[in-house]
Formats: sequence, structure tokens, C-alpha cells
Amino acid sequence: MNAVTLTLKEELSTPLEAESLSPDTIYSLTRAEILKLPVFLGKQQCSVGDFFEVEGEKSACLELHGDLSRVKWIGRGMTHGSIIIHGNGGMHLGAYMTGGTITVHGDGGDWLGAEMSGGLIRVHGKAGGQVGAAYRGSNIGMHGGEILIDGSAGVEIGMRMRRGIISIRGRVGDFAGSQMKGGSIFLFGKAGLRAGAWMSRGTIVAFEPLTLLPTFIYACTYEPTFLRLYLKHLQELGVPIPEHSCGSLYQRFSGDTSGLGKGEILVCQPAA
Repeated sequence: MNAVTLTLKEELSTPLEAESLSPDTIYSLTRAEILKLPVFLGKQQCSVGDFFEVEGEKSACLELHGDLSRVKWIGRGMTHGSIIIHGNGGMHLGAYMTGGTITVHGDGGDWLGAEMSGGLIRVHGKAGGQVGAAYRGSNIGMHGGEILIDGSAGVEIGMRMRRGIISIRGRVGDFAGSQMKGGSIFLFGKAGLRAGAWMSRGTIVAFEPLTLLPTFIYACTYEPTFLRLYLKHLQELGVPIPEHSCGSLYQRFSGDTSGLGKGEILVCQPAA
């Protein structure tokens, strides 16, 4: 299927809100109709054609070119199709999405995949904070789907997530998995402080040494068989898996015991 291609005319100095840039919106539209789609520069309503060159029409595949780090809400609530960004993506990319795929050949911003329930987001660079998290005042964050980040990420990764998978190969900031209610977070790099704070359920897997809160209680050292299935799945999605991750023992810590305490953090113990 031919893609609809949007190329940013010039670098933005002011954030642009562009919820209309989604396969659900453009797949049935002609080029002329896409050019007229609304976007917001502050409180001012503009059109897509004011900021983008547009090629193609009537496609569920959307390709974006340029530095879109100031373009917010791309792919919000998308249910199908694909978005490919050749450059950096902005805040709230893929928020509330239920299906489809988003690929970023660059960096992602804050609130990437926030409260998503399905689909796949792949960022080949780094991401900001609150990846897959719940918005302020919301009880549930990401509750389905997969987020794969090749680089680093910021604070509060997976905050209040209930289901789904988050994989981060680089360093993450403080409070990774805070208030988790379920789902799985794979940390292949180093992590900041207070990982898993107030988590009630869910799994955090750390492949590097991790500083734990004192409210996480050591349970055992074992080789979790279920982890092989997860790692195989991630490998099939193109995530490089460290050699020491398979066949190694893992220390299991239960927590956060300041709350319900049915979550777990698994810390890899590679053979000497």
C-alpha cells in the first residue's frame, strides 16, 4: 500500500497539536482533504497544509519527515495502520492507541504511549519521561500493547501500568514502574532510584545491578522459566538480548510491602 507522506516545511519554534495525524483520520481522505485537516498552534486553528508538504492519499500508512519534537499528539487513539517518523517525535505520541504500529527513526518525547491499550511503538533513539504511564489524576496507565525503546528513557516509566510490555535498552530515570498494577518492564540498562515504588503487582526485570527500596523483600534466587518466553518474544521483535540473560539465575524481590506487595523485581545474576 502506498503511504501518505508528510514533510515538515520548516522547523517549528512553537508546539503544534496535531491529533488529526493518524491513520484513522487519513485512510479515507484525498490529498486535498488531508491538507485541510485541523491542527492547533497554541489557540489558533490552522491546517496541515500550513506546515506540511503532502504526497499521497487514502492510505492507512502515514510517513512523517522532519524534526517533529514540537508536534504533539501524533497517533492519538489510533486503532490500526502504521506511522513511520523519519526524525524525532513529540510529546504524547501514540497516547491512548489501541492498535497499529508506530516506528520512530529518532527520539521520542514525554508521555510516549501513555494509557495505550494495544499496538506496538518502536523508538530507535531515546525517549522522555512517563513512557506508558497514567496521566495525572488517572488511576491506570498503559493496559496493553508493547513499547520498545533502543536508547534511554526518563522518569516514571510505566507508572500505574496494568498490562503490556515495556522494553528499554538504555538507562532509565527514577521511579521506573512506580505504582505498577501489572504488566512487565524490562530494563537492559542501569536504572535510577526507587524503581517499583508503591507497586502492587507486575514484574520488573533488571539485567544490571539495581538499588532497591528497603520495602522490597528478598524471596529467592532461581531461574524463571516464564522469562524465556518473554525474551524470545522480544528477540522476535528485533530487541537484542544480552547473552547473560538466558540461563542465568535471578534474585527475586517481593514488594512494595509498604502497600499490597504482590509485585516482583527480578535482578539478573550473571555467572562469574
